[in-house]
Amino acid sequence: MTTIVGLDVREVRFPTSRELDGSDAMNPDPDYSAAYVVVRTSGDEEGHGFVFMIGRGNDVQTVAIAALEHLVVGLPVDEVVADMGAFARLLVRDRQLRWLGPEKGVIHMAIGAVVNAVWDLRCRREGKPLWKLLSDLTPEELVDLVDFRYLTDVLDPDRTLDLVRAARPGLADREQALLSDGFPAYTTSPGWLGYDDEKLARLCRDAVAEGFDHVKLKVGADLADDVRRCRLARQVLGPDLTLSVDANQRGTSPRRSAGCGSWRRSGSTGSRSRRAPTSPDDVLGHLAVRQAVAPVRVATGEHVQNRVMFKQLLSAGAIDVCQIDATRVGGVNENLAILLLAAQHDVPVAPHAGGVGLCELVQHLAMFDFVGLARPLRGRWIEYVDHLHEHFQDPVRLRRARYMAPTAPGTGARMHAASLEAHTYPHGAVWAQGVAG
Repeated sequence: MTTIVGLDVREVRFPTSRELDGSDAMNPDPDYSAAYVVVRTSGDEEGHGFVFMIGRGNDVQTVAIAALEHLVVGLPVDEVVADMGAFARLLVRDRQLRWLGPEKGVIHMAIGAVVNAVWDLRCRREGKPLWKLLSDLTPEELVDLVDFRYLTDVLDPDRTLDLVRAARPGLADREQALLSDGFPAYTTSPGWLGYDDEKLARLCRDAVAEGFDHVKLKVGADLADDVRRCRLARQVLGPDLTLSVDANQRGTSPRRSAGCGSWRRSGSTGSRSRRAPTSPDDVLGHLAVRQAVAPVRVATGEHVQNRVMFKQLLSAGAIDVCQIDATRVGGVNENLAILLLAAQHDVPVAPHAGGVGLCELVQHLAMFDFVGLARPLRGRWIEYVDHLHEHFQDPVRLRRARYMAPTAPGTGARMHAASLEAHTYPHGAVWAQGVAG
């Protein structure tokens, strides 16, 4: 009998603060990082997962992942992969560790890393990429993956089964369309707040040349500067491309979050959506912002801590676009619950993918949303940034601003051994050379 024999955890950091890649109003100098875990088995199988971080605190996240080891060591692998719903609930409902949340924060993200790593192991066993494995499950198998605790007033197993069954017709056709045409992407690569005007304009021109029809800019530090930068971007992009802005939670009130009306009064920003305008926990604030900036759409989700918060945001009509994140919540299982909640409310999903490895992971969830849940592609995108993909064994592939579906088995989480060694903090070669963090 093959069993889980250990969790190997390491802290990996990339010095992205040197070029201000990833900089925004809330996080001006991030070092993109990963609390990286390998689930090892007695049969020499492995599953890889991680939590995306931005530097300091990554060490805390690795300790939280290691704290889960006693729950998984000794479990039979066959039984775990055969009932991933039960496995996820085992970790989430631990009587003592749950106190650290419940179902939020560092411990919940640690659970997500381990759950995702076991999904990677299962995908390898079945020889399928995650999006394909999920799409091939029966409606009953999909429903069994979801933890319905706290959701049944909005979404229960029976309604979910009806929803998934209704999406079955045309699944094979959608799969073929995905494989041939890919999934639309938008890019944040030009928009980091630390970039000067010349770099912003140059990267906007590059985005247009590469086929992107949607660009996102970071805003929120200074309103007048935000409007000026948006005008500059609009001049380069032209009048027809979609321009979104991301305030990264800098709004402290609905009026400040809405930009005091300046977005519409400026007449030249052309902003089509506002991302993360205020605290991810402020349902009423998001609702007020949405009402203030309509018809500009409001999106949030990259820092929303669990399915229960998403239930409230969606049920209250507080957001127009649901942003899932591959490592913020409790792994693939909880993200499935969020996708189903969004489908129930007919709210489009546009995943967050700005950090190291997030593009590789979250593309699978968005692609399942299209193939397995029959959610239309019109008006939705997966975020794309153009750095750090070279560190992954199965990096994302873009063709004319569209994500091409992965075909290799796994979740996309596996990094090259050399990249892990060089960027392990603080003794890897990159950091030993004195790179400032």
